[in-house]
Amino acid sequence: MLLRLIRLVQRLLVLGFGAGIIYLAVWHFFPFFDNRVPLAFALLATYIFTAYIFIPLVFRVFRLFYVPTHIPLYCVTPDGFASDPINIGVVGTRIQVIKAMKAAGWHQADRRTLKNIFKMIRSVVMRSPYPTAPFSSLYLFGRKQDLGFQKAFSEDPSQRHHVRFWAAHLNGPEEFHTDVRFWQRFHRPNKDNLSRQLWVGAASKDIGIVPIRHNAQLTHMIHPDTNAERDLIVHDLRMSHSVAKTITERVHEGLSLPNRALRGVLNADGRIRICILKK
Repeated sequence: MLLRLIRLVQRLLVLGFGAGIIYLAVWHFFPFFDNRVPLAFALLATYIFTAYIFIPLVFRVFRLFYVPTHIPLYCVTPDGFASDPINIGVVGTRIQVIKAMKAAGWHQADRRTLKNIFKMIRSVVMRSPYPTAPFSSLYLFGRKQDLGFQKAFSEDPSQRHHVRFWAAHLNGPEEFHTDVRFWQRFHRPNKDNLSRQLWVGAASKDIGIVPIRHNAQLTHMIHPDTNAERDLIVHDLRMSHSVAKTITERVHEGLSLPNRALRGVLNADGRIRICILKK
């Protein structure tokens, strides 16, 4: 009974928050822009300001008071919402990982600069290839991904295989050391070669463009089967003859994780496959 009441209160708070955002957008943001620019630009400006500035700012303030705690089975958005499950690992140095993924036919993502973001938007609108398009930032161990790779499977730039990697080291904030050690139990760096370490990753497949459920920004829709994406990367790395050994470990009993994309759900079988690269 208490759990149902808590869920009801949470849903009412979300409903109230959404109603407040709509009220501000319609009665305050839109009139402000409408008095200064043509209607079409006023609508666009209202959407951009609401979705990309106001709502993210509110959620960032909210996360200062409510920090979600979880075993690091998935990465999170900058606003703290659950995103892609961690399902793959690679052991090697940074250079070895980059070389191995390149040999396997994957492209390293460009840095997320304003120039590259506009280039990516143009590629989506014009449906022109951009094999090294930048990634949005997702967080694990308190930081965004260290490396990102992608592989196109159609001419549509909104459709691609992709994976983000985070180095499982203890150089970051102490509050995340427990999360790092959770993954380090599968591979601890050798004291004689600390640069050769475990990189944990979240592999998934982009299949289109949809709104984000909590702020109405645009993002990629992810295919629900994350296991197939993990297995694809392992297969490609093996075919490139970059792998010395592959191990599979069960981390949890599996999960079905609501993704930030509207109506998006990601399924994971609870296993991580770790490719130990050749030295």
